[in-house]
Amino acid sequence: MAAPCFTPRTVPFLRALKRNNDREWFRERRAIFDEHVHRPMVAVVDRLAIDFPTFAPDLVADPRRSIHRIYRDTRFSPDKSPLKTNIAAVFRPREGERHESAGLYLEVAHGWVWVGGGLYRPTPRSLHRVREHIATHLTQFRALVGAPAFRRQCGTLGGDALIRVPRPFPADHPAAEYLRLKQFVASREFPADLASSRRFYASVLGVFTTIAPLVRFLNDGIRAEER
Repeated sequence: MAAPCFTPRTVPFLRALKRNNDREWFRERRAIFDEHVHRPMVAVVDRLAIDFPTFAPDLVADPRRSIHRIYRDTRFSPDKSPLKTNIAAVFRPREGERHESAGLYLEVAHGWVWVGGGLYRPTPRSLHRVREHIATHLTQFRALVGAPAFRRQCGTLGGDALIRVPRPFPADHPAAEYLRLKQFVASREFPADLASSRRFYASVLGVFTTIAPLVRFLNDGIRAEER
């Protein structure tokens, strides 16, 4: 089975879409989007559904659930551009609300391929549970984010952070650098031309398999009080 990837027309279309973010322009070119942007992403998600059981069995890869809509929700945004200028998919556990679980994320845009995962905008409840889980299992967490494969693929763990360690943790807590985080994100950015390369799927899979243990750790923390 050939590894899925995007087509040579994917990135040029997304680049043109960025210049022409207009519903009528898009409607006239919907067939191009379907063939060269949406359909390849469906193939990628379908292939991940086959591969996830080997390294992320708790995550769901389903085109209907995973792939983001191309139309933006502009109701509460000052930016009224109607269309997203990328194609993206998110992979979360079967159970759990959108902001109550960690997951994996893939985005193809006009200027990059972004592959990553973690917990991006957790609710206060989820954030507190994760912090407690890290404080209790610090050795395990450090092993995950300090592993050579993790460093090689993603560098260091990222995300917005507080200036001070939040209560009720002491300021000199051994996990202080992680407890200050408000997000827990690991990622790798590739050039946009990777999207149509034969190396695309293997590159995505390499990052996902590296980040999956972190995602599992974060979700274990979120669900700790529910078990």
